[in-house]
Amino acid sequence: MTDAAKIRERMEVIGADGVHVGTVDKVDGDRIKLTKRDSGEGAHRGHHHFIPLSLVAEVEGQKVRLSANSDVAVTFEEEKSEPT
Repeated sequence: MTDAAKIRERMEVIGADGVHVGTVDKVDGDRIKLTKRDSGEGAHRGHHHFIPLSLVAEVEGQKVRLSANSDVAVTFEEEKSEPT
C-alpha cells in the first residue's frame, strides 16, 4: 500500500487506464475523500465519495494512480451523506 502521507489535496485520482476518477479533497482514515465537484450525476450529485486507500497503486507527481480501471474504481466508491 502507498504511503497516505504523499496524497495531497487537489491531486487528480486516475484509474489504471489513465481516466480521471476524481480530485482529492483529503485523506479520511483509510479512504480518499473526493471533492463534491467530482460527485457524479443524479442521486450521487452533491455528495462526497470515497475511494479505499487499498486501491492506490502509486502516487506520481500530482496524480494518484489506482490499481483498478476507472470504470471499476467508481463501483468501489462509498457515498457518505453529509450532516445537515
